[in-house]
Amino acid sequence: MKLKSLPDDFEVEELSDFPLRGGSYAVYLLTKKSLGTPEAITAVAGRWNIPRRAISYGGMKDKHAITRQWVTIHRGPRHDLKQEHFALTYQGQADRAFGPHDIRANRFHIVMRNLTAEPAERIVALRDTLARDGVPNYFDDQRFGSLGASGEFIAKPWCLGDYERALWLALAEHNPHDRPGDRAEKETIRELWGKWIECKAALPKSSRRSIVTYLCDHPLRFREALALMRQDMRSLWLAAFQSDLWNLILSSWLQQQIDSKRLIGVHLATANVPFFSELTDAERATLTEPLLPLPSARLHLEPGPLLTLYEQVLADEGLSLRELRVKYPRDAFFSKGERSALLLPRELRIHSADDDLYSGRQRVTLQFVLPRGCYATILVKRLMAVVSDTATP
Repeated sequence: MKLKSLPDDFEVEELSDFPLRGGSYAVYLLTKKSLGTPEAITAVAGRWNIPRRAISYGGMKDKHAITRQWVTIHRGPRHDLKQEHFALTYQGQADRAFGPHDIRANRFHIVMRNLTAEPAERIVALRDTLARDGVPNYFDDQRFGSLGASGEFIAKPWCLGDYERALWLALAEHNPHDRPGDRAEKETIRELWGKWIECKAALPKSSRRSIVTYLCDHPLRFREALALMRQDMRSLWLAAFQSDLWNLILSSWLQQQIDSKRLIGVHLATANVPFFSELTDAERATLTEPLLPLPSARLHLEPGPLLTLYEQVLADEGLSLRELRVKYPRDAFFSKGERSALLLPRELRIHSADDDLYSGRQRVTLQFVLPRGCYATILVKRLMAVVSDTATP
């Protein structure tokens, strides 16, 4: 099975009721192809000579796709911008910046290619089951881009007060998503860790070098050095760790609620987790409504099975709820909120046809709408499980 053989095979459109009622914020529709959201925003800021902080958007959209999303620019130009891989189309004016909570939902159009007839038929036949039961609402691999080769989340030692380890993971650990320049800088820092003056001399001018410069004068003040990292990056580290813990909680909860004979093992970047083949009426009633809270020290659960579940999952990770907090600096924190246990696609359509790219094969086209914060790739992984030899019960 092939996914994203062409950029057109994966399309995402943000759905929003963002009000255009006049104001100092110019509102645009950003359409991009084969370009990540941060790269597109950087290109806009450079082309119009606008500070990045003046530009707001709701979500990070896939690089290897065609995506449409809303963007606001404080006192931005009231006209369009077109470049090779993106177009910014002016929509009107608003009285505030666009943010994540302004996204009502996302509409997806996805093509799965290079399938033989039998698995294509099996995928199409799952349509009614998926529309009725949905899939577990896991955070998917895109959430964990900051996770390096060790598989250790930066936020874990940070929460436990091991600031040197957290800083090493942030500055020096190899990450498969590193660009060549970043890879070279990290290798230098790994080799010269603790030899800060020598390390500074070997690095080009960069954000990493500025932190190493601080360590030249304060060689053991790792806590303060970590605080020099960008605040938005530190927030992403916390979100990634919290999301992984929530995935583990959902995984354990599903294993408690569903007969193991109807569980399917699926590999995510951070763990093998259970999906289900289908739900009984009783299981559906149990799983459809609950919202599982995001774990953090600010979470206060009443004594009972849910608190026991959270405590056990965290204990398995060498943690407790009260340790899920940041003592320093206090400008980043774990989110407080709840997340649905199940992802239920709306307006789901699935059909197959001859594959125009792979001769003699079938393609399956998926169209559906998901609530904000849900991952279309989780739905795709459920479908892939019916054709994958690696999916194990």
